[in-house]
Amino acid sequence: MQVHSLLPAQGPGASKLQVVDQLEQAFLEEMLKYCGPGASQGEFAGGAGEEQFSSFLTREHAAILARRLDLGFGRAMAGQVS
Repeated sequence: MQVHSLLPAQGPGASKLQVVDQLEQAFLEEMLKYCGPGASQGEFAGGAGEEQFSSFLTREHAAILARRLDLGFGRAMAGQVS
């Protein structure tokens, strides 16, 4: 299991690409909160534990999507939207 920092990249060593990737991930995470997979239903639902840890799963889904998709935030921030 890999653990990544939740804090944005800072300082002179932080690349713009890292910042844009984190912005896209945060955007996707917020979108998934509203329209992503919901809680399980029925006998095998997670109950209170599932409610407490669902944010971690949402964050992981957003990270995977952000790695696979290019939402174009970098171009938009650079003023190169076509």
